[in-house]
Amino acid sequence: MLASLGELSLDLLRAFEAAARLRSFTAAAAELGTTQPAVSQQIKRLEEQLAIRLFDRIYRGIELTDAGYILFEAVQGGLRSIDDCLGLITTQTQHEVLQVSTDFAFAAYWLMPRLHRFHQRYPQVDVSLVTSERSHAMLGPNIDVAVLFGDGRFRQGESHWLFNEEVFPVCSPRLLSDRTLPLGSDALLEWPLLHLRGESSCQWFDWSGLFRALHIPSAPAPGQLRFDNYTLLIQAAIAGQGVAIGWRHLVDALLEQQLLCRPVEGAATSALGYFVVVPQRKRRGQMVQRFVDWVMEEQSRR
Repeated sequence: MLASLGELSLDLLRAFEAAARLRSFTAAAAELGTTQPAVSQQIKRLEEQLAIRLFDRIYRGIELTDAGYILFEAVQGGLRSIDDCLGLITTQTQHEVLQVSTDFAFAAYWLMPRLHRFHQRYPQVDVSLVTSERSHAMLGPNIDVAVLFGDGRFRQGESHWLFNEEVFPVCSPRLLSDRTLPLGSDALLEWPLLHLRGESSCQWFDWSGLFRALHIPSAPAPGQLRFDNYTLLIQAAIAGQGVAIGWRHLVDALLEQQLLCRPVEGAATSALGYFVVVPQRKRRGQMVQRFVDWVMEEQSRR
């Protein structure tokens, strides 16, 4: 039984599958965490053991031979079956810890209110949240998946669009003194504006950008309250201490609960947004993929 396998190493088959799928020894080496010469040598050993050529070396690349294509389909299917089986028996026998990184605001206002549904579906998985306001620190070696704000071009990982940036002023209903909504945009000049410290140097909207989008000719007041944490800023807005910039998707639940309201009409959008990012160095595990799929599913619920 399995006589044709002989002394073939699984490492040789994994190197072959990666090179065939990516059509590149260099890309396969990067995925497997090794060097291009090492992958090339593994392919050479496999071809020698099988006594058949699996790749044609062409200008600027490689192409599968007929025999290589047949072997690729079989090996890829076999490795997937093994991976699925290992994932199944592993998750059945022990808890898995998924390291998820994102910023404070996304964790507090979008992810945390929904995580109970992920735990109901996958009770054997423990989600460990790592929060930071620095994108470069969110794809560390211990991170399995991240949710990052930006343009989607993250060199360290494969990104999946979640939603675009859309912002508008929000405040506590108590700040309005029973005035009829919506008010004109110039009403923003009447109230304290809550600022995020360092907002002018960041990618996201600040009050100057929002004033321009709402066609308010005056410059925004500098404000007496500044925060280095968006969660604290929103809590100040709920407490009636001023008007904040609300990010759609993050403050939706607070608007529904009438803890916040939109005092003026109008919003601003940009080409930026939130993306689910899987680090390139991470092997796409079954649970990582399930978490990515679940996040996408949660976003489509609204």
